[in-house]
Amino acid sequence: MSSTLLILMAFAFGGAFVQRTIGFGFGIFIMTVLPLLMPSYGEATTLSGMLAMVTSVMMVIRYYKYLQWKKLIPILIIFLIVSFIAIQIVTMLDRAQLKHILGVTLIVAAIYFWFFSERIKIKPNMATQGFLGTISGFMGGFFGMQGPPAVLYFIEVAKQKEEYIALAQTFFVIGNFMMTVFRWRAGFVTAEVLTDWLWALPTVLLGTWVGSIVFRYLSLDLLRHIVFIYIGISGLIELLF
Repeated sequence: MSSTLLILMAFAFGGAFVQRTIGFGFGIFIMTVLPLLMPSYGEATTLSGMLAMVTSVMMVIRYYKYLQWKKLIPILIIFLIVSFIAIQIVTMLDRAQLKHILGVTLIVAAIYFWFFSERIKIKPNMATQGFLGTISGFMGGFFGMQGPPAVLYFIEVAKQKEEYIALAQTFFVIGNFMMTVFRWRAGFVTAEVLTDWLWALPTVLLGTWVGSIVFRYLSLDLLRHIVFIYIGISGLIELLF
């Protein structure tokens, strides 16, 4: 087994653990290394989305009964439309500059929600879902990191942590599946992507299981603050790497 595969499997485990514990973050975690391992940036985002989908499917099966579709459908539809557009133009953009913009945006969002989350009452209306769905669509299409804008919405409108997980993971399952279709049409689902997906699958399953143990001990309030911290850390990573 090559060192490249070992690195991939290790980061797949870490990404799955993070995703299962706080409800998002697989793409943010693994995309710090995948662009260095894969032949192209498009293949890296494709592999990230396909692996993240496995973790999300497992959580949807467990928490589906808590799902509130009215809080999900508008943001999901807008996300799918915008992500399709973003994937078509991803190869035309200066990724280094975009990563810096993304990093600053994540840090500002984390700081804002950390200090004002108690005063902010996000409602599941069309304006909110349209705005955050658009940002999530661009981030998903460009970077494979659609999580932060969406989870800021889901964590605020959910009444319990199980509902938050059901909303977020259903969003990720459908979103990642459709983005995989979009990327397949763009030529990013290659033989190497499929082979690496199979190699990393066991560690994704293991990371998901370990993360489920940690999740049992998190309250919604603690989970909310962990989410804000992780979004801020993600912004620093985007600025530095």
